Amino acid sequence: MPMNRVVRLVKRPAPGLVSPDCFEIRDETVPEPGEGEFRVRAQFVSLDPAMRGWVNDGRSYVPPVGLGDVMRAFSAGTVEASRHPDFHEGDAVVGLFGAQTHAISDGKGVQRADTSIAPLQTWIGGLGMPGLTAYFGLLRVAEAKEGDTVVVSAASGAVGSIVGQIARIKGCRAVGIAGGPEKCRALVEEDGFDTAVDYKAGNLAGDLAAACPNGIDVDFENVGGPILDAVLPLMNPFGRIAVCGLISSYTATTPPPGPANLRFLLTMRLKMQGFIVFDFARENPIALADLSQWIVQEKLRFREDVRDGGIDAFPETLNLLYTGGNFGKLSLRV
Repeated sequence: MPMNRVVRLVKRPAPGLVSPDCFEIRDETVPEPGEGEFRVRAQFVSLDPAMRGWVNDGRSYVPPVGLGDVMRAFSAGTVEASRHPDFHEGDAVVGLFGAQTHAISDGKGVQRADTSIAPLQTWIGGLGMPGLTAYFGLLRVAEAKEGDTVVVSAASGAVGSIVGQIARIKGCRAVGIAGGPEKCRALVEEDGFDTAVDYKAGNLAGDLAAACPNGIDVDFENVGGPILDAVLPLMNPFGRIAVCGLISSYTATTPPPGPANLRFLLTMRLKMQGFIVFDFARENPIALADLSQWIVQEKLRFREDVRDGGIDAFPETLNLLYTGGNFGKLSLRV
């Protein structure tokens, strides 16, 4: 009889990387769907930077994962049993099904995956939360427009690489910040960024200034910390900063200092706004229509870092997000 392999959170992590013993991985009985429900067999589980915040016990935009609960995660899979009128066996679907091989759903928040447009794993990446985050952050929050210089931190990540490509599609100049020459090369040669800056090279402020001779109109901020401090003095008057993530502080063992260059927010009259992709859920069909069209037109590509090892590899694979160990959208094949 098949079993449901499940990741459950059993301990809150200490500051720093998430210790594997915060999770318990075990086999449980495969659940049966009730009336109005269906069961999904997951094939890919998404690993996202936001997970570090989801396991903390603190105030945020969603409640923390409860101790003993299945670890919150998006996944993509196939409906294998259904008592729901709108979902049928064989349907490819994406949803917040958790880090487990089987899940029950009532269909709320579940999206069908059209695998004629892109492979199933892409629907938890470029056509999932990362793609939607890039789209809404750049076009709705930062209001990027033709001719803007757009800087993207963590540009080789799942969100950042898409931001730069959409910026180019919209007629902007795209400047990526990434760690290491290989990632910077790929941003330019594969993703079409105009240029890339290696923050590990030791001269971030100078290199970024050279890459942005006309200043910065839009900063898509994924990192914070020293990278944000290097960006702020280069922002043009009335520039816009979309704060998507602050990954430099997610695993910090001591509270990081605040931005030293925050005065430029005042003197350059900048707009700085944090956002969560769920804020724009009603507009998802618009974004997906655009993203899908750009794929068909070969204007947009997605870099995917799919790891093997199944559910059991979840705890160790998660920390790759915070050490720079992934290159593109990180997911587990289960």
